[in-house]
Amino acid sequence: MPSTTKDFYKYFYIAALVFLIAYIYIVVDSHAPSAGWALLFFFTSLAVAFKGSELLSGLSFTMVIFGTVGLSLYHPEYFTQWGDFNLKVLIIPLIQIIMFGMGTSMSVKDFAAVIKTPKGVIIGVVSQFMIMPIIGLTLANLSGLEPEIAAGIILIGCSPSGLASNVMCYLAKANLALSLTVTSITTLLAPFITPVLMKLLAGSLIEIDVYGMMWEIFKMIIIPIGAGLIFNKLLSGKSHWIDKAMPIVSMIGIALILTIITAAGRDSLLTIGPILIVVVLIHNTCGYTLGYWSARLFKMPESDCRTVALEVGMQNAGLASGIATQLGKLATLGLAPAVFGPLMNITGSALASWWHNRQPEGEQEEEVEFKRH
Repeated sequence: MPSTTKDFYKYFYIAALVFLIAYIYIVVDSHAPSAGWALLFFFTSLAVAFKGSELLSGLSFTMVIFGTVGLSLYHPEYFTQWGDFNLKVLIIPLIQIIMFGMGTSMSVKDFAAVIKTPKGVIIGVVSQFMIMPIIGLTLANLSGLEPEIAAGIILIGCSPSGLASNVMCYLAKANLALSLTVTSITTLLAPFITPVLMKLLAGSLIEIDVYGMMWEIFKMIIIPIGAGLIFNKLLSGKSHWIDKAMPIVSMIGIALILTIITAAGRDSLLTIGPILIVVVLIHNTCGYTLGYWSARLFKMPESDCRTVALEVGMQNAGLASGIATQLGKLATLGLAPAVFGPLMNITGSALASWWHNRQPEGEQEEEVEFKRH
């Protein structure tokens, strides 16, 4: 990287330090709400600064989320109601746009791995829908949190893997083709599996209408992905602008979703936040650990083990948030997904960075086109 470019990013580290000092001063001196803006500018400056580092660039998006979420804790009114318009109604359309983008980048080729290497796909999918729901149930019962908030821990565990796992697999020198396939299949299975798991595991904590939830998830996932597939088929080779635009749109959508949820559940989050962060961190790291060793148990290659670890540990927090919205319990059921989303990006980036500098033993490095992101 040219020295002039390095100097450019260095200025943003300095700006971040200035905003951090300003934030601390405001909090200590007056506890004024303006501290939220200082926090936003601190994380935004870090996000830009991290773009200049190969090691930290994966955390840029997470810093933006922290900034907007921090602002929503100080000023929830910005992200709850605009006049007569309730911002919660944006969550479902945003998820559908993200799923449409996923559909535009999919084709029949994405599922070829099911036929070529069914072992890895089966282990990845089964591990996804067994490990995280069971850990979620265990943690929900041990947490002592109120039923609807505890049910949110189970909900994030019963959700499919998220698109962020594909990015992390690419950075971790894992099996990207396997990652794309497992993400696609778990997402398409979610309308049928997630409601049943929620009824079995969280039915004692919250009322679950299995068929109603199936239809709501179907509308959030299958219909927009199907529309994306048709769009991709009809405009094959003519929609490169979609490939470039959708990752940006998806990131903005995810940031908005998490910020709206945080604003809606602000009071509860300020009360039980530390406990929920610890519980979610345990859930997330156990997913990585047990996912990795479930693949090792079946003697899968190291790159595949990394893939399964990241697929199991990284959930679709946006979808879980959408389900909470449809149930009318965004401020309680949606809290665990709101915490899980940013946290998994930090832990996933750290794990991917660790693996990035360690070539899988006995495997040759392969160049894989990373179209989806």
